[in-house]
Amino acid sequence: MRAALAARLDELREEYQLHLAEIAELQRDRLTDSAGDDQADTGSKTFEREQEISLANSILERTTQVERALERLDEGSYGWCERCGDAIPVERLAAFPSATRCVTCKQLEERR
Repeated sequence: MRAALAARLDELREEYQLHLAEIAELQRDRLTDSAGDDQADTGSKTFEREQEISLANSILERTTQVERALERLDEGSYGWCERCGDAIPVERLAAFPSATRCVTCKQLEERR
């Protein structure tokens, strides 16, 4: 599991760097190519930049989740629900390796 989490962490970090590069490029384009843009062009560029920022933030959140899962592995608490203390089913961990709650507790959390 540690190897799979470490590989996923590397993938997420690489993906995050790609999005940061895309954001920087969009920002450069906005500063250099915006002469003559109408409101629709400006709006499209702003939307695209904001979407890239949102994706980068999502990747950063997933990166934090994987880092936390690796910490739980080191502590010996990986695979145990943080809320009720029961074991998280192997199937759930296989599908979502950074899970911190069992299915029941996660469903309760999402209902709130």
